Amino acid sequence: MDKPLKTPPPYPIASVDHALRAATILQMEGGATVSEIAERLGVARSTAHRLLAMLVYRDFAVQDEDRTYRAGPVLELAAHSQSLVSRLRAAALPHLRRVVDLLDETANLIVRTGDTARFIAGVECGQALRVGSREGMVFPAHRTTAGLLLLADLTDEELDEVYAEERYRERPAERPDLGRLREELRRLRRNGFAVNQERSERGLVAVGVPVRDRDGTALAGLSVSMPGVRYDPHRLRPLVVTLDAAARALERDLATRD
Repeated sequence: MDKPLKTPPPYPIASVDHALRAATILQMEGGATVSEIAERLGVARSTAHRLLAMLVYRDFAVQDEDRTYRAGPVLELAAHSQSLVSRLRAAALPHLRRVVDLLDETANLIVRTGDTARFIAGVECGQALRVGSREGMVFPAHRTTAGLLLLADLTDEELDEVYAEERYRERPAERPDLGRLREELRRLRRNGFAVNQERSERGLVAVGVPVRDRDGTALAGLSVSMPGVRYDPHRLRPLVVTLDAAARALERDLATRD
């Protein structure tokens, strides 16, 4: 029996539809310019430009030097299966809320895909000055707390593969110094936690710990983010203890679900 035709929603939102169609074009067809997207969607160039700018901001698109837009990290095939990401997110949310209740700072769960770190769950704190949710966004792994923790779980050979020089041929400035990175990852392995002071975003400090499976492999990073003006190094140990307790509780929940 043939599937029924899709019925449009009773109250369609044109801007959302345009953004989704633009993202699909970039994912399925490669690159496109502002003019091409405008023509395909039947909108003005200024509208197409605003849509693409928002897709770039949320990492659904990237813009090349020739002003062509292409699919961004969020639309790339992830190394993690959707089932694992969904399971991690569902299990983590209660623990993230508990962390926020205890620390009154924004909490996140992050996974690594290649050389990027993806925020798959986030709970904001209630403070007026706070770090907003990054859920769904993607950052270079070596510039985020959780990304560094997950990179620290790799062997030297695996790290070489992630940051192979040929993969950065068209973006050499984005490739980290592997010597310095290895030294940093060795420190993280010894400490068991990571601190990120304005490395990914100006004015932001994050502290994180790994979440591991039964075999001890790091699946994700659990972190708390705060404005730099509120970070007190003397509070680091209590922060890590709270995060560690949440990570261990999450690991037990994941083991039970398995």
